[in-house]
Amino acid sequence: MNIWAKMITALRGGANEVGEAIVDTQALRILDQEVRDASDELRQSKDSLTSIIARQKLAEEKCQQLREQIEKHEGYAGQALTKGEEFLALEVAQKIADLENQLRSEDAAGQEYAASANQLREAVKQAEQNIKRLKQQIDTVKATENVQRAQAAVAERHSGSNSKLQTAMESLERIKEKQAQKSAQMKAATELAQETSEDNLQRKLEKAGIVSSGSSAQEILERLRQKK
Repeated sequence: MNIWAKMITALRGGANEVGEAIVDTQALRILDQEVRDASDELRQSKDSLTSIIARQKLAEEKCQQLREQIEKHEGYAGQALTKGEEFLALEVAQKIADLENQLRSEDAAGQEYAASANQLREAVKQAEQNIKRLKQQIDTVKATENVQRAQAAVAERHSGSNSKLQTAMESLERIKEKQAQKSAQMKAATELAQETSEDNLQRKLEKAGIVSSGSSAQEILERLRQKK
């Protein structure tokens, strides 16, 4: 396979993937349209069934009329024979033959219409049941889709909330850390200021001769002699 054939194959594969993705995202819409198309065809089938049943009834009515005509002309033929009108009786007999031929034709047509009507009636019934089941399944799929969409939205919001909560907790920890650091600095400054104040007081007392600034080597030596 040369490079051009591979490129064409790749393009076809990409187009097929794009087509499948579009079908997947529009699956419910496509399914709804297919159900509407099936429902339209079902209505057309019902119209055809109505037309066939009407023709069947017309054929049956025509057959009934022909039977009545045959019966009436058989009476005419019997009267002609009674009166010795052979030729008139033969003419009536020919009329009866024509009526019987028409009756057979109409009866055959009526039976065909009846058979077609029965077949189409069963097909319509089956189609109605299939469409009903399909609509029920579509309703279930739509309900599931809505639930999953709601769950996804909740999960997304929950995930976002967790993310925001984590960020808030980190910010709070930073604030607490800064506050602790500032508190420690303030405490150290206070202790330093206190120590400085005590040193100043000690120096003032020493300068006034109230307290000793510390023991000298001579004082320590004198204390040791006294212990001996």
